[in-house]
Amino acid sequence: MKPSTKPQPATPDGRAVPTTLNLTASALFEVEAAGEGGQSTGLPRFRMVAYTGGPMRIAGWRYPVIIDLAGLAIPSQARPIRFGHDPLSGIGHTDAIRVDQGQLVATGLVSRDTSAAREVVVSSKNGFPWQASVGASVEEFEFVKETQNVMVNGRQHSGPLNVVRKATLGEISFVDLGADGATSASVAAIANPTSGETVMDDTNHTPPADPPAAPTPAAPPSPPPAPQPVAASASVDEIRAQAVAETERISAIRRICAGRAPRLEAQAIREGWTEQRTELEVLRLARPAAPAVHVPENTVNAAVLEAACMLTAGHANVEASYEPQTLDLASRRYRGGIGLQELLLEAAWANGYTGRNFRDSRAVLRFAFGRGIEAGFSTIDIGGILSNVANKFLLEGFFSVERTWRNICAVRNVSDFKTVTSYRLIGKDQYELVAPGGELKHGTLGNESYTNKADTYGLVLSIDRRDIINDDLGAITTVPRKLGRGSGLKINDVFWTIFMNNAAFFTVGNKNFFSGATTALGIDSLSAAEVMFMDQVDGDGKPIGIMPAILLVPTALSAIGSQLFKSLELRDTTANAKFPVANPHQGKFRVEVSRYLANAVYTGNSSKAWYMLAEPTDLPVIEVAFLNGQESPTIETADADFNVLGVQMRGYHDFGVALQDFRGGVKSKGEV
Repeated sequence: MKPSTKPQPATPDGRAVPTTLNLTASALFEVEAAGEGGQSTGLPRFRMVAYTGGPMRIAGWRYPVIIDLAGLAIPSQARPIRFGHDPLSGIGHTDAIRVDQGQLVATGLVSRDTSAAREVVVSSKNGFPWQASVGASVEEFEFVKETQNVMVNGRQHSGPLNVVRKATLGEISFVDLGADGATSASVAAIANPTSGETVMDDTNHTPPADPPAAPTPAAPPSPPPAPQPVAASASVDEIRAQAVAETERISAIRRICAGRAPRLEAQAIREGWTEQRTELEVLRLARPAAPAVHVPENTVNAAVLEAACMLTAGHANVEASYEPQTLDLASRRYRGGIGLQELLLEAAWANGYTGRNFRDSRAVLRFAFGRGIEAGFSTIDIGGILSNVANKFLLEGFFSVERTWRNICAVRNVSDFKTVTSYRLIGKDQYELVAPGGELKHGTLGNESYTNKADTYGLVLSIDRRDIINDDLGAITTVPRKLGRGSGLKINDVFWTIFMNNAAFFTVGNKNFFSGATTALGIDSLSAAEVMFMDQVDGDGKPIGIMPAILLVPTALSAIGSQLFKSLELRDTTANAKFPVANPHQGKFRVEVSRYLANAVYTGNSSKAWYMLAEPTDLPVIEVAFLNGQESPTIETADADFNVLGVQMRGYHDFGVALQDFRGGVKSKGEV
């Protein structure tokens, strides 16, 4: 695929669309037997299957490409035919292009008098299997994901692939080897018994033993004769003239290359290049190397810049966060990674900034954040990009710390910072028998209530001028990761401080606490805790009807807890001891381990105490309330205040923790 100089379209998620496609298919030739009125034109005709309608591997596209022929616009039936997409190497033109059974078929005349046209005809006569390459401009395409299927050109295809829904046909070229090596044609020459002219067909025929002699060339017309194409069988003079022309062409190629480009020289001689094409290729070779695919600046959008930041910082989950085309564009445009200055400049340019460097940093920041005079048409929100990138790294840090608290608590969604109250139904609120007549009795909420309240925890971070001048992208990647970890540690600190300060919650009076020498974690003590939990009653003295499900232990009891949960048998090696070996609690209670339970900093810590809890969705002993259901912290980004040259970021988390129903758990002291 040749890079285009005009702006390329792109999808909203950053998918770059190459403006031209070169699709390779099979081609076959035939020489026209007679023209209008039965007169032979002498011009070779060709017929080609220009595109088979299937997927193609094309440079610049990460996944295979299919052109939907239903959306292919054909501007006219007469389209130019070239050699290798070179405008200087014309071959002829088409006179009919149609879609036939899901394939693009073209026919036409070899109407140009060029060395390329002569080579194509003579080589085809010799049986060379030419292929065709279609040049089309892309206007609209659709990406089909890996798990999706799509019906195109009458066939079912599975992703990942790209389907070009709208395109315009440009030119068609003959190439010796294209992207699709499977679609080649065997071309053989036979003699037409009536006209004596050569016919190129895609079927194999054996030529007659004595082919008829070539017809005598007609006298040249007056005024000066038009150039004549190569005849099917040439005279001795014509063969000599061709040999002289070929020798002159090779000499010209060697003179132009002058030994400086031996590979290019050999290719030009082998492929029949003209003087003009050779000169052009030598000039191109002398220019500095450019990327294989040029991506114009207007294809960069917020998603591409975000992906570039994530790739540069090495985020672990970047593949799942962005479309493949967005990642491909970001990795190709910012091969060495994107810096903080480059990120801000890209946003400033998109919003109307005309400077080409970062010298005027204040102006760059104004335009990047949409404050520039000309930035009324702001297209990239740098604040949103910085916030999104920082939030992803903040979440990575937030989820890197212990989260046992999330497995043993109930979660409440609150809409403000006011104290919220919840009520528990007690026995008198059971359904009553409906008397004849169908009248339902009125129930009332019980007087058992529990409260909670969300508060805000946060921190402000500034990316100052030094970070920007140092081009330190870590300011928006590494630091947010640390802030996320800090937020995760904070919610753990608040949660376990409240949970472990439970001397008035787990008590003998509440019938949810027991101690003594027999309370160390084991089969007997676990059985005792289970009985205590299941004997719990509500305010009316009736069973609560909830089953225990969780065994919460400190790190010192993690091994024995796992044994009690997983092992089918527990054996005692004491001599002369008689006991059953089956584990009655195998698979009963999910084990949760927290390092906070035995930490000396927290009131109520113990390395021996353990808890039996109900599922928090059934009957929670503790609850965490999140403002608007936001369970993770948030980072917001903005241009700094006037007295700070840089970017300002603030991270905050709105949550609250409170103990709830004491009947939802049992605590064992685990020691005397």
